[in-house]
Amino acid sequence: MTANNEADAAEVTVDREVVVSRMISAPRELVFEAFTQVRHLSRWWGPDGFSSTTRSFEFRSGGIWDFVMHGPDGTDYQEWITWQEIIPSERIELLHGAFRDDPDAFTSVLTFEPIGDQTRIVMRTVFPTRELRDEAVQRYHAIEGGEQTLGNLASYVDELVQDGAAPNAATGRE
Repeated sequence: MTANNEADAAEVTVDREVVVSRMISAPRELVFEAFTQVRHLSRWWGPDGFSSTTRSFEFRSGGIWDFVMHGPDGTDYQEWITWQEIIPSERIELLHGAFRDDPDAFTSVLTFEPIGDQTRIVMRTVFPTRELRDEAVQRYHAIEGGEQTLGNLASYVDELVQDGAAPNAATGRE
């Protein structure tokens, strides 16, 4: 895709997207690992006060993550993510809905950019319609929830760094 085509595509989706980002004080490989291994995800995924229970998890292009998010008020939210594209340590594209083939599912692209010894993670989510985006923002607080989720990731990765996990992140060993 050329730069002009990318700019045109961004203009087409601007009224259907939510973008959140966060600087994380850790190497890109460690941030990516925390986002892509279920043993890590279960420790930080979701907005403040939420927890998750994984039913199945296969991190590969075409793989799925089938899980339930438990809200602080006791409400359970069925969740289904299909990993669409994975470029290790750089980029993840996923389709996120309540169930397989959910017509209201949205696409998120996450990029992991190294900046010195830190990582900027950007999560760009595009909804099928403007109305679904507006509902996610107003009813489900998608912007605040996304910011809290990335904040929880940052806090969790900070704990890993404090525990000495960072030097081994590139090898995948702890």
